[in-house]
Amino acid sequence: MKTKAVLEKLSPDFGNSLKVFQHTKDVHVNKAFWHFHPEIELSYVNKGKGKRHIGNHISYFNNSQLLLIGANLPHNGFTDRFTSTGSETIIQFKEDFLGAHFFKIPEMTVINRLLERAKKGVLFNVETKRTVGPKIQELNSLTGFARIMKFLEILQDLALSEHYRLLNVDGFAFEAEPQDNAKIDAIFKHINTNFKRTIPLDEIADLVSMTVPAFCRYFKKVTGKTFTKVVNEYRVVHATKLLLESYDSITDISFECGFNNFSHFNKLFKEITGKSASQYRKEMRIIIQ
Repeated sequence: MKTKAVLEKLSPDFGNSLKVFQHTKDVHVNKAFWHFHPEIELSYVNKGKGKRHIGNHISYFNNSQLLLIGANLPHNGFTDRFTSTGSETIIQFKEDFLGAHFFKIPEMTVINRLLERAKKGVLFNVETKRTVGPKIQELNSLTGFARIMKFLEILQDLALSEHYRLLNVDGFAFEAEPQDNAKIDAIFKHINTNFKRTIPLDEIADLVSMTVPAFCRYFKKVTGKTFTKVVNEYRVVHATKLLLESYDSITDISFECGFNNFSHFNKLFKEITGKSASQYRKEMRIIIQ
């Protein structure tokens, strides 16, 4: 049965204004692949691997990540799998959880700017993860006043960090209507399952009961990209995963990801990642080591 409720309704535990929870095992939840919620979300994975899909941004992480996602910014779950000691800690909160004007006072100016950046999706790098990650994990064991004070400290640390990048820089023309959500959910699920093969336009258009021209116009309007571009991004992201996790040749990896032309793969890989596949593999392995 197709999931239609894409707006995720969240509520903190009784007596708390923050929702804090931690996954220590791979969790497969029967909910929409593509969802949004009015709460801001802070996600920290200490040791794990997975795919980032936030707005119109798609990428892969191989070790850890620290993300801040603004209210109503569409995204999907991140972790494919954890290591034996891996976990994901998530904090979800409304911007006014301390009152409508708390973050508007002068002392909160830098945090207010952070929450504004969160509308684009913020990815923090290793320096910030190393400092802030343990504090985020500590929240899970705190309650009441101590939890609020620690969380404000975390927000201040993130606000002062210069080690970040915005993911959804070009924005995302997302139409938050239930029927649109169901369509986009079905489209991305189909891409995620079938990107290693050619997906004819008539096949994907038929999936959401549209003509090919209507589908192309709709998809470009909602995502800001053509269907072909998004499919190729999925393929390149999968290639970054295989480049790190396997010792297969780059040629074999390109075909494994659904490309039937190696030079086309090389061109698109550099266009999307900013470097060649061989350069990417070399640099990332040095970083991981």
